[in-house]
Amino acid sequence: MTTISQAGADLFAGHAEDSPEAAAIARVIRHFDLIDAGDMASMVLLFAPDAIYHRPGHAPFLGRSGIRHFYTRQRPIRSGRHALETAIAHGRNVSVHGSFRGVLHDDSPVDLRFSDFFVVDEDGAFLRRDTFFFAPH
Repeated sequence: MTTISQAGADLFAGHAEDSPEAAAIARVIRHFDLIDAGDMASMVLLFAPDAIYHRPGHAPFLGRSGIRHFYTRQRPIRSGRHALETAIAHGRNVSVHGSFRGVLHDDSPVDLRFSDFFVVDEDGAFLRRDTFFFAPH
């Protein structure tokens, strides 16, 4: 399960429990839960069939098949856990900020901060995801 840090314990603040924004935030949290559980087949179904995923260092991943290919064949991370600190939703846009700790395929540890931006369609599926990583200088 994705960790919600103390700083982000109230990720749904300002949104009615049954609002589209709260539903979009819950879907984003589920997205990270599925990644952390290694359930890429279910995670990919959260995306619209023609979704696009932008990630640093890669050409855009197109559609569910492109996203699935990245997570099952290209992702350098073997396992780990996301911790969300902030989630902001406005209309059909959700942004999150957090950290990730895990292990790469070469057994080296990874500890990073990230931000993700999602656009959802009228049914709540992700149309677009853009990932950014904190890069210390």
